[in-house]
Amino acid sequence: MKDTLNHLFAYRTLPQEEAHRVVLGIAQGQYNPAQIAAFLTVYLMRSVTVEELAGFRNALLELCRPVDLGGVDAMDVCGTGGDGRNTFNISTLSAFVLAGAGQPIAKHGNHGVSSISGSSTVLEHLGVKFTADNDQLKRQLEEANICFLHAPLFHPALKNVAPLRKELGVKTFFNMLGPLVNPARPRLQLVGVFSLELARLYAYLHQQETNREFLIVHSLDGYDEVSLTGPVKLISRQGEELLTPTDLGLPQTTPEALFGGDTVAEAAHIFMKVLRNEAPEAHRNAVLANAALALRTAGRAANVTGGLAMAAESLDSGRARQAFEKLLALN
Repeated sequence: MKDTLNHLFAYRTLPQEEAHRVVLGIAQGQYNPAQIAAFLTVYLMRSVTVEELAGFRNALLELCRPVDLGGVDAMDVCGTGGDGRNTFNISTLSAFVLAGAGQPIAKHGNHGVSSISGSSTVLEHLGVKFTADNDQLKRQLEEANICFLHAPLFHPALKNVAPLRKELGVKTFFNMLGPLVNPARPRLQLVGVFSLELARLYAYLHQQETNREFLIVHSLDGYDEVSLTGPVKLISRQGEELLTPTDLGLPQTTPEALFGGDTVAEAAHIFMKVLRNEAPEAHRNAVLANAALALRTAGRAANVTGGLAMAAESLDSGRARQAFEKLLALN
């Protein structure tokens, strides 16, 4: 690691193979916490290259505990986190809306690092028990149309650096990796990223996987999701779009309206209000917008308008809430 750190401190980047080797070493406990912290800090000071990101991703996928969902064409809906906005759990709620709308979901998530409540945090608070048992995950999909993959159960490298990430309390390159290393390897994905630069890196990597359909979203004012606080950049295999809330058929909102609470309990309260269809309009609309674009990406809706109608029906009918309740009952 010393040679690698000196290489990086000299403002040089890593080839894909070396990036791959270092993450393997982290997972295997070859380096001490100070070395790992120094390595993580490099990527707080400069951007990751596409070769480095590919190497990191490949190492985590090589090491991860694999998941076999029995051929179900599942979708992941997640964000990188690390945008520092402390919004409520928009992508996680969108996942349940999608499940209620008929799209199978294999949601990959973790506890929050730079926010109060990540997807794992809020679901655990609400009583969901995490599992790596393949049969149980299949059962979740069959009965609730959604399974939840808590990242540390599948990724030893993430588990080994979790204390350091928590102590640092800021985004690291592991924030960039989460959506790239879903152990179920779903064909469909909507992913939110915290910067336009990272959106470009993701697009490059996803374009290489010809069997995947994806949509990368980044709200230009800094959100790793469709926030409806301003324009959002969308990148897919078909090209790029820049859409405003008006283009999506929804009113623009404010950052304050998306605040996720000061405690996990507050975040969970907001979460359940959305599922019970008792949420403020700004909360409902943000969830519907992300779900609508995911439904379009999955080919279940021809356009955003159709996706919004399907997503609203999932919430209004209670099917989104029922997907959550079924998942909870399977503990």
